[in-house]
Amino acid sequence: MTEEVNEQIPTNEEVINDITKNLESEFVINTENEDNEDNEDKSKIIQGNSAVKIGERERNSGVPEGFDTDTKPLKPDLLDDYIDEEKLKDLEVTLSEEEKETRLKEALELKKRGNDEFKNEKYLESVITYTEALKLCPLKYDNDRSIFYANRAASKTKLERKQSAIEDCSKALELNDTYVKVYLRRAKLYEETEKLDESLEDYKKILSFDPGNRDALQAQYRLPPLIAERNEKLKTEMLGKLKDLGNMILKPFGLSTDNFQLQQDPNSGGYSVNFAQNSKR
Repeated sequence: MTEEVNEQIPTNEEVINDITKNLESEFVINTENEDNEDNEDKSKIIQGNSAVKIGERERNSGVPEGFDTDTKPLKPDLLDDYIDEEKLKDLEVTLSEEEKETRLKEALELKKRGNDEFKNEKYLESVITYTEALKLCPLKYDNDRSIFYANRAASKTKLERKQSAIEDCSKALELNDTYVKVYLRRAKLYEETEKLDESLEDYKKILSFDPGNRDALQAQYRLPPLIAERNEKLKTEMLGKLKDLGNMILKPFGLSTDNFQLQQDPNSGGYSVNFAQNSKR
């Protein structure tokens, strides 16, 4: 499914961050460049050595990448869990209906194996197994593929790969938009990654399917105050950056932001700016 990318107008906070970042960077850019070059060189050496060791281990011992000798994960992000759906689509054109059904049966067997691995807390192995199922299962079986993605998301959550788990939940919901269990999983992941607005939207979606869902009902009361608190904090930070920037601009004229008073209109919520000349004594 192709995602449409829309041009977005930057928020006030993004504009301010960009301006202040550019101003501050003039004073530190030289030292940062030197540090980055050193770190980049070290990173290349470390990554190079790591790649050789992992590759040698796989060739010499038969242990797949991402595992050590007692099957614990080295680094979950090394997993190749990308699903090339265009390749699958091209392949399916050449398959008969009987062949597609055979591939589905094999994928379902892989799902059973993945479920057993998950129950036995072999989460990394289960991610690999669910990935194999997704690469094998024909695209026409939306519901089964949705379950594979949902199960893989559960395994990734156990591995603390939260962003990747969110992406798998989203794929599962693209294939089955009434999958309440996955909305709940994604809502919790969104909250854990401080995406509170997205989390609340998922909980609202859950209530549209299951009005009595306890987790979603509790979230309706818990999240709005947290969102308001976060927004107030962001507003305070933004006004602080605006004040710093304003003082920098006004200093050559012998003025500061203290010469200007913000007054909020109680009806519209908008602000007006009044100039107040400091009296000399």
